[in-house]
Amino acid sequence: MGGKIVFKEYDPDQLTFLPYKLEELVPTGHPVRIVKQVVDAVDVKPINRKYKGGGASSFHPRLMLKLLVYGYLTNTYSSRKLEEQAAQNVHFMWLLGMKKPDHNTINRFRSEKLSGVLKQIFSQIVLLLEQEGIVSLKEAVFTDGTKIESAANKYTFVWGKNIKANKDKMKAQLDELWGYAQSIAAEELKDTAPLEYSEINPEKVKETISKINAALDDKEDVDKKVKQKLNYAKKHWPESLARYDEQEKLLAGRNSMSKTDPDATFMRMKEDHMLNGQLKPAYNLQISTQEQFILNYTLHQTSTDYQTLSSHIEQYQALYKDLPKAIVADAGYGSDENYGVLARKGIEAYIKYNTFDKEQKDGIKAFSNDSLHYNEAENYLVCPIGQWMAHIGNGQRVTSSGFVQLISRYRAQNCEGCPMRGVCHTTQGNRVVEINHSLRQHKQAAKERLNTEQGINLRKRRPADVEPVFAQLKHNHGFRRFLLKGMSKAEVEIGLLSIAHNLRKWKT
Repeated sequence: MGGKIVFKEYDPDQLTFLPYKLEELVPTGHPVRIVKQVVDAVDVKPINRKYKGGGASSFHPRLMLKLLVYGYLTNTYSSRKLEEQAAQNVHFMWLLGMKKPDHNTINRFRSEKLSGVLKQIFSQIVLLLEQEGIVSLKEAVFTDGTKIESAANKYTFVWGKNIKANKDKMKAQLDELWGYAQSIAAEELKDTAPLEYSEINPEKVKETISKINAALDDKEDVDKKVKQKLNYAKKHWPESLARYDEQEKLLAGRNSMSKTDPDATFMRMKEDHMLNGQLKPAYNLQISTQEQFILNYTLHQTSTDYQTLSSHIEQYQALYKDLPKAIVADAGYGSDENYGVLARKGIEAYIKYNTFDKEQKDGIKAFSNDSLHYNEAENYLVCPIGQWMAHIGNGQRVTSSGFVQLISRYRAQNCEGCPMRGVCHTTQGNRVVEINHSLRQHKQAAKERLNTEQGINLRKRRPADVEPVFAQLKHNHGFRRFLLKGMSKAEVEIGLLSIAHNLRKWKT
């Protein structure tokens, strides 16, 4: 038989002679101590300038920044949950000195006080990392992008093409009404010109409908359906056009947006739970990393990565007054514009172009434009059987980002009876090809760089450096959707998340 069972004494109502010190309840080396140490070391004057002064006293910006950074470090993103943690969690209580901001104060600070200035705080922390020799802002960085869903309702979409189609339809119907009015009231409308498409706006439409109504007012045989359509147009079209004009301003050239978050663009999401690549309102997050630390982050409204690189680099330079030696990225960034931007800035581009991997495996495809020999001195191409292809002119092509490419055109001398005609080209007449010589040169230079020992090493490092950071943010820490709406507020969230990621990795 066993011995007597003894339990430890337990009395939740027992009083202590001296109260506990919170300091004793926070272990040495705990992440909350790291947050305090680093935030105490940064200059928060950029945030201080957001305060107007006067009125009731405010919680210190440094205290609020500590609360949010430690919140994001512990996956606590909601302002209400942060309020709860400040009142109940020993680590938060110690960090805040027992201060308890409510959720409205927390949300206002995050949305208003940090907007536009958090990147200055973020860059100071990156500079601290550089001072300790953990990262180097002058060495190669690894750049990639991911899409994060907006806080907007996913069914509140506005499509630019639909707006144009609706305005076209409205114009066509107005032309029909005008034509009908002229057929029975030509005299009344003889000095009035029909509406041009460029004049499809609320005022002009309202004016045109009024003229048609006035011309038909004393006519007895006006079709009832025409009257009904005119009444509907008078009541609804000006209002609809005003709404379309406002939406087009918010779209600012984009193809889509959300009604509840106009800054968000509908993008195809890889992490869609339906596994069908569903379109959702989202932002394109771009980061540059080194040793899995985030050195730069930018948020974009375009879904294509190649359009983001130029502004991403500009921000890097603005934050650190310097540029990295090299940028390593996948084929999504390999464009004529990006290669040119990096070359002008003196940055080595270890960036694949769209056919690089296939060429490495299978070589350049026979009979493709890239396989044709080019004589630069005399500006001609050589076709697969050795004929000269003469230069016949130049043209321009404008990309979706507005970048202008110079295109040169070349034509074969005589394809009639050529034994390779069927596999070389199938169009009638002699083969004509278009060559972007700038892109051709950039691709050749990129290919040579990527196949050097340094290039192969960087290519191997890229997926092990930048991609795990996205896995940390989205999968390990559950940040797949923004809490706040609007570009500036979403940037604050990403900034807090990036700071938290760097501090988490720095001391673990």
